Amino acid sequence: MRTVFIHGERDIRVTEVAEPALLTGPDASGRDAIVRVVASCVCGSDLWAYRGIRPTERPHGMGHEFIGVVEQVGSAVTTVRAGDFVIAPFYVCCGTCANCRNGWTVHCLNGGFWGTPIKGEGVSDAAQSDRVRVPLADGTLVVVPGGQPADDLIPGLLTLADVLPTGHHAAVSGGVTQGSTVAVVGDGAVGLCAIIAAKRLGAERIVAMSRHADRQALARRFGATDVVAERGDEGIAKLKEMFGGIGPDVVLECVGTKESMDQALRSARPGGQIGFVGVPAGGPELPVETMFRTNVGVRGGVAPVRDYIEELLPEALDGRLESGLVFDTEMPLSEAAAAYAAMDERRAVKVLLRPGQA
Repeated sequence: MRTVFIHGERDIRVTEVAEPALLTGPDASGRDAIVRVVASCVCGSDLWAYRGIRPTERPHGMGHEFIGVVEQVGSAVTTVRAGDFVIAPFYVCCGTCANCRNGWTVHCLNGGFWGTPIKGEGVSDAAQSDRVRVPLADGTLVVVPGGQPADDLIPGLLTLADVLPTGHHAAVSGGVTQGSTVAVVGDGAVGLCAIIAAKRLGAERIVAMSRHADRQALARRFGATDVVAERGDEGIAKLKEMFGGIGPDVVLECVGTKESMDQALRSARPGGQIGFVGVPAGGPELPVETMFRTNVGVRGGVAPVRDYIEELLPEALDGRLESGLVFDTEMPLSEAAAAYAAMDERRAVKVLLRPGQA
């Protein structure tokens, strides 16, 4: 089968590897499953390695978002069966440890991330593959009711593996409620999904910080009432002007750089809140003096997407959420290098990869 590997800066290769198999032997837990991938994708966070911002010390598999069909299950798996259509969050979790029971599956005491060793469960596979062995299948996988969904639902369901619940986490962390005023820093897939989440939670006015016409149009479709193209001091001044000279109630930071966090912190009104989910890769900082002077709070981090999937899934299935539109480009897995380049050069918001295509 094929898996996408990164070998270094801007060096993506589709590589033939051995088919995954259920773990066997006296030490095998029987809690894994084999999933045939129907769709995976390239994430904005994948670009940090692609651009060399996070150095690649050795070649390794890529990808952490996928949906697909279960082909086999281990002897101890009870909630997932062969033939089920499933969503895999961007991490592995048991669903039973203290952190999982507390609603923080992303901090599972027994789990980990795709392509890394999982305690007692071997090394998990990377998601940009034809097939994936899923450790701790009962805790990790979410079964989509009704079996194989219609093809037009595939993109929206794939967003539930990461970007939609991550945008939702930004809005929840920022405290968005009915009547909130919100600004979103970042017009990538997560930022656009944060607009969906803010609208869903009742925000009255949502400002998308975007300089790209296609993303601005998508932001408006998702619920943005305003668009601000300016950045830095000029963008902050414009935002404050739009909200009585003090700024919005909530700012959602969906980039992960020093500049984006600075923009967010200086844009919120006194006593406002930042919800941040941007993967830190550009040296973001929290200036305590600024926070002290403004009473602006900061909450967020890596999103516990597995805990949000079941809440969001019904609305993805019935079409109320249009998050699948963030996939403005689709390519076969064999063209993964071109998919990375398209996102790196901002010719695509997010690229969906179809392993089954030639």
